Amino acid sequence: MKYQQVETAFFIDRPNRFIAHCMKKDGEMIIAHVKNTGRGKEVLIPGAEVAIVFAPGPKRKTDYDLIAVKKKGDWFNIDSQLPNQLATDGILDGTILLPGLTGPFTAYKREVTYLHSKFDIYLETAAGQKAFVEVKGMTLENKAIGAFPDAPTLRGLKHVGELAYAAQDGYAAYVLFIAQFEHLHFATIHEEMQPALADMVRHAQQSGVQILAYNCQVTADEVTVKQAIPFDVAIPFEDPIQ
Repeated sequence: MKYQQVETAFFIDRPNRFIAHCMKKDGEMIIAHVKNTGRGKEVLIPGAEVAIVFAPGPKRKTDYDLIAVKKKGDWFNIDSQLPNQLATDGILDGTILLPGLTGPFTAYKREVTYLHSKFDIYLETAAGQKAFVEVKGMTLENKAIGAFPDAPTLRGLKHVGELAYAAQDGYAAYVLFIAQFEHLHFATIHEEMQPALADMVRHAQQSGVQILAYNCQVTADEVTVKQAIPFDVAIPFEDPIQ
């Protein structure tokens, strides 16, 4: 995925979840829409280099989107709308493998309802298999361990729980974490942030849900899915903001 009309700037502050004040390289001060309502405190540090996209529109309050932040020399994409597209492209082109599914895909749909949830991706294979994939973006990292979530998520808790029911009901079921950065050795659940989610992931795995994680190669203006990363809910995560 490559963005257009990208330039770099410096992060100044974030008065609320939706906007950030930034200074362009020529000294101009601008307001950018932050394309992620998560906390972002571990990367959005005053003076950090950020990537902004010029995207004016008649219904917009800002002319820019803030899409990425540089942390210790590495770019972290924080666009929360991107993981679903990366997942879709990666699954369909074979970059992302869903263990257990055989044969070519014969059906693909987005936002399919099961019980009380809408899962991001629904697939059918020529072998007659039916699968749900729930995609989660991951931007939180410390000591080469990526973690989800960066804030408690009731929606995520419900999705994982209902994927467990889907697996018991005969569907192939997956949680797919897209780490929007490159350098990590493991992915895990931030259990201290949301113990109930870690417990639900354990239950889902016991029910047959497969938890997958992939990292990405990231620059200021481009993000590409790279490779599978081991996931282990038992790995402890040390929150960098404590």
